[in-house]
Amino acid sequence: METFSLLAQGFAVALTPTTLALAVAGCIIGTMVGALPGLGPSNGVAILIPLAFSLGLDATEALILMTSVYYGAMYRGRISSILLNIPGDEPALMTTLDGYPMARDGRASDALVLSGVASFVGALLATFGLMLLAPVLARVAYLFGPAEYFALYLLAFSTLGGIASDNQRKAALAACMGLAIAMIGLDNSTGMSRFTGGNLHLMDGVDFLVAIVGLFAVSEVFIFIESHGRSSAIGVKLESITIPFKDIVNTFGTMLRSTVIGFVAGILPGAGASLGSFLAYMSEKAWVRDNSQFGKGDPRGVAAPEAGNKAAAGGALVPMLTLGVPGSRTTAVLLALLMTLNITPGPLQFTERPEVVWGLMAALLIANIVLLILNVPMVRIFVKVLSVPPWILLPGACMVSFVGIYSLSGSYFDLVLMIVFGLLGYFLRKLHVPTVPIILGILLGNHMEDSLRRAMVISGGDWKYLFQSGISIGFWIAAIIGFVAPVFLRRFLKTPTPHTT
Repeated sequence: METFSLLAQGFAVALTPTTLALAVAGCIIGTMVGALPGLGPSNGVAILIPLAFSLGLDATEALILMTSVYYGAMYRGRISSILLNIPGDEPALMTTLDGYPMARDGRASDALVLSGVASFVGALLATFGLMLLAPVLARVAYLFGPAEYFALYLLAFSTLGGIASDNQRKAALAACMGLAIAMIGLDNSTGMSRFTGGNLHLMDGVDFLVAIVGLFAVSEVFIFIESHGRSSAIGVKLESITIPFKDIVNTFGTMLRSTVIGFVAGILPGAGASLGSFLAYMSEKAWVRDNSQFGKGDPRGVAAPEAGNKAAAGGALVPMLTLGVPGSRTTAVLLALLMTLNITPGPLQFTERPEVVWGLMAALLIANIVLLILNVPMVRIFVKVLSVPPWILLPGACMVSFVGIYSLSGSYFDLVLMIVFGLLGYFLRKLHVPTVPIILGILLGNHMEDSLRRAMVISGGDWKYLFQSGISIGFWIAAIIGFVAPVFLRRFLKTPTPHTT
């Protein structure tokens, strides 16, 4: 009962004309920011922080505005993933695997509506989880030390072969390439440069956004030029736009399972929505009996990562609010905003500043409804992107990405590096080597290395420390099974195909 009374106080804060207007404005601004490929929610929130100060907002109003921008950007990141095969942000990466094939099959509107509904379900349930279970689930973070994190990342990499490719060796090669790229830059422990070739531009490492825009957006332009538009989703004619009720009903269980997985992944500090999206997709593919259509336009492959990454976005707020530990890059920006406003996140915040916490939760519920209204009925506007001539749209999307990256870094070297990654992505796609493991390797490689280093420091170099907890042992067993099982399953459960030359 106390929770409901506190939530009622939160709605009293969130439903004032000012905060309600800020929530709606934040959703609209976030939706516009998320439409720019490669920009993402973390950069969008960081760019808009000066707006909160210039408007003279108090702590509650500023946090509501920025979290609404956060949720809005997370919703809209799926659009370019489905229509252009260009992830709008990091978590939307997994949506390209089945969303883009659905668009190429003439089901772009179905994929967009389904992803919007899955996003709503994941975000809404995660918000309820944040309200009801935040103090309890925050303790889960304490169970994960560096050994558990290392085993978790190892599990993620060991199962890549079953996610983006039917060839375990090519997927493993791509993951190793990603890990190698992640090692470029200054060593976090010693400060020594690694694999930079003396280039000062590489001292900070390879930016994830540079890699993702190059491997997806630029390589897509090269593929389009080579095929003269025959392999592009652009130009698909949509006779009617309907809500795919059958797909929504059939994938509702997928949304619920993925929400739980994404929310748990989100509360782990440093994991974030990207890992939540990946684990949701991976788990759903392992859960269903027939997963032969995954990667070819399966609606479950759209619903799982969308529900998972939105739930993880909500889960990432748990450690930030209860422990003062950011669960993702965006929550790290929000944490900096709170501290600038003289608010110290932590358990005491629930008693000392309840209007901030519960006002935020009530505003998130409102924001989810606003975003559902914005995204599902307006799908007709989104699919009109397909009517733009492809020779204008694809280069235009790339130019937007180039401008966005340059506005963030101000470095011409990043633009050249994007072209290099574009060429790499083009040749890898010609060789049928998946690019998703490369991206995940770049994204998670440094976290995996840092976890291993911390484990070795704590244990004094004793490798047995990596196998001392039940959680880490469970992850190690799952990692071994996840890497070995697909080899035998493909050999014994699939009918051999004739070799053609």
